[in-house]
Amino acid sequence: MNVYETKTMEQRLAGNRYPGRGIVLGLTPDGKTAVAAYFIMGRSVNSRNRIFVEEPDGIRTQAFDPGKMVDPSLIIYHPVRQLGRGLIVTNGDQTDTIREFLERGQPMEQALRTRKFEHDGPNWTPRISGLLSPDGSYKLSILKSNDPEGSGCARFTYEYPGKPGLGHFLHTYVCDGDPVIPTFQGEPERICIPEKLDDFTDELWNNLDADNKISLFVRYTNLETGEYEQRIINKHG
Repeated sequence: MNVYETKTMEQRLAGNRYPGRGIVLGLTPDGKTAVAAYFIMGRSVNSRNRIFVEEPDGIRTQAFDPGKMVDPSLIIYHPVRQLGRGLIVTNGDQTDTIREFLERGQPMEQALRTRKFEHDGPNWTPRISGLLSPDGSYKLSILKSNDPEGSGCARFTYEYPGKPGLGHFLHTYVCDGDPVIPTFQGEPERICIPEKLDDFTDELWNNLDADNKISLFVRYTNLETGEYEQRIINKHG
C-alpha cells in the first residue's frame, strides 16, 4: 500500500455520484501560487436551489429561486471569507466562527471546539473547514459524529506545510447512500494541483456528477503579491 499515493481530481471524483461538499487546498507545481477550491452538491430540491454569489471578502450561497426555499439553516452561509492574506473555506456558518476567533488571535482549532457536526440525523453531515495561510501552508478539519446516534463529536485537524504540485481534498461523504450517506473516513486525500486556474476549474466541474453538482469556487493566489484570480460556476444561472 502506497500511503503517499497522489491522484488527479478526475481520478478522485470520477464515478462518485455524491461526495457531498468538498474543499481542496494546495500549491501549484512551481510553488508560487496557493490554491483553494470549494464545491457543493445536492440531492433534495432545497439543496439544489442554490448558487454562489461573490462578496467583497469571498462568496456566499444564495437561493436561486427564493420561492422554493424551504429551510435555509444549513444551506445559506458564507463558505469563503478572506482575513488579511489568509483564506477561510468551510461548508457551513462555522466560517464566521473561525474568523471571529482568528481576529482575537485564537486558532482555528479553538474556534471549532465550539461547533459540532450538522443536526441532520441520521446522516449527521460533517462540518469540514480549511484555513489557507499567506505562506502557502494550510489546515483542514473535520467534525463528525462519534456514533450512529449523534451522541458525541469527534474532531480532527490536519496541518500541512505546503508542497509544490500537491493538494489535499476533504469531503463530507464517502459516496452516495440510502438511507444513510456514509461519512468521510481517514485523512484528507492527496491530489495533484495543475499549474493553470482554468485547467483545474474544468477538471473539477467536469468530473462532479452531472445530476448532483450545484456550484464551484476556485481561487489561485500569488504568494508573493497576494493578488488572486478566481472562478465561480453555478449550475443554475
